[in-house]
Amino acid sequence: MTDDTSKGQARPVPASRIARLGRLSTMTAGVAGNMAARGLGQLGQGKRPTMRDLLLTPANVRRVTDQLAQMRGAAMKVGQLVSMDTGDVLPAELTEIMARLRSDAHFMPPAQLKKVLKAEWGEGWLRRFDKFDVRPIAAASIGQVHRARLKDGTDLAIKVQYPGVARSIDSDVSNVGALVRMSGLLPRGFDLAPYLEEARKQLHEETDYLREARYLTQFRLLLAGDDRFGLPQVRDDLTTPDILSMTYVPGAPIEDVAELPQETRDHVARSLIDLLLRELFEFGVMQTDPNFANYRYDPETGRIVLLDFGATRQIDPGVVALYSRLFSAGMAQDQGAYADILMELGVLAPDTDTAHRDQILKMMEMGFADLRGAPTYDFAATDVPRQMQVKGMALAEDGFVPPPLPIDVLFLQRKFGGVFLLAAKLRARVPVAEMLQSYLTNRTDCVA
Repeated sequence: MTDDTSKGQARPVPASRIARLGRLSTMTAGVAGNMAARGLGQLGQGKRPTMRDLLLTPANVRRVTDQLAQMRGAAMKVGQLVSMDTGDVLPAELTEIMARLRSDAHFMPPAQLKKVLKAEWGEGWLRRFDKFDVRPIAAASIGQVHRARLKDGTDLAIKVQYPGVARSIDSDVSNVGALVRMSGLLPRGFDLAPYLEEARKQLHEETDYLREARYLTQFRLLLAGDDRFGLPQVRDDLTTPDILSMTYVPGAPIEDVAELPQETRDHVARSLIDLLLRELFEFGVMQTDPNFANYRYDPETGRIVLLDFGATRQIDPGVVALYSRLFSAGMAQDQGAYADILMELGVLAPDTDTAHRDQILKMMEMGFADLRGAPTYDFAATDVPRQMQVKGMALAEDGFVPPPLPIDVLFLQRKFGGVFLLAAKLRARVPVAEMLQSYLTNRTDCVA
């Protein structure tokens, strides 16, 4: 969820299925018109235009991202999932188009917002508040967040769901999937269907704010007494399936920590990595969205503020056991165990080309060797992630198409990558190998 709407615009969210389909149809027609005009122009110059060159013009990219961002909901979520979870195999152009959706900050105009609040809270809802800011402090694909203060002085953060988002999920996903396929930019053999289905299921879960409230309360209990973290408290009396009301917890953007002393940067990164390991190996439940805006930092208390539990999910114990075995094999330099474990995880398939399989195993060992290389891992000094990205793109260009990953694996990889990127952003130095080993030591499933 983006936490800066200062550059965003108040744009009504199309609520009906017909209106949302109309948006997509208008966008598609506009893109097709641009392609036709550009193609005729190139033919007139004696050039032979290609589909990619015609589609990926600045005007078309702007049209697609603006329309999907204005629709929010599934239209925006599919783009976020595709760009974040499959960016290593999709063409860079398509990844860039979809990734732009992550930074959008359009929000509902006040009139539409008040209509939603009246429908949820009834007439006279404003009398309960001393103040309610109609301009949101955060906006994302599902809803937007507002500051408010009750008559008793309690400061709240209130997340309001965009109207029509829940009802339009299934049709939105189908329509956006058709649009992506129409682009002709997906690698040959790439199966988009599992990602579309996961986007559909995740959206249905995330639009249930009562579900998110339960997970927020669960994490408050799990982290009770841990002074490293601060979490909002749910206000049940003002929470509905479409409105999540919480106490407001102050904090600055987590990226601001990058300007603080090394000791503070290390502490924040180490705390988040430790939380990730606890979620995986102790809690069995994980907040799987590593968007930087879901973390904030309170310089007065030194606490990391944890926000947005809509993407929280239970992790299959069998998947946890496989990751435990994989990490143990990596830390013990047992390269012979990699292939079998990756096969069980679904990263490799029985029909994976031998050359591709060998390259993936080499990349796996490269990552573990980097982790084992020094007692303290310097996130700012390593270039191994970049090397692995280059090798991953080379695999894609050579025709490798990964099998559809199990959903738990998909979300875990997203969380690992996001926390790594944040630690790199903070230029942190963390004893990752030692921390990981401490969680593996007492597990009985570490033997491959």
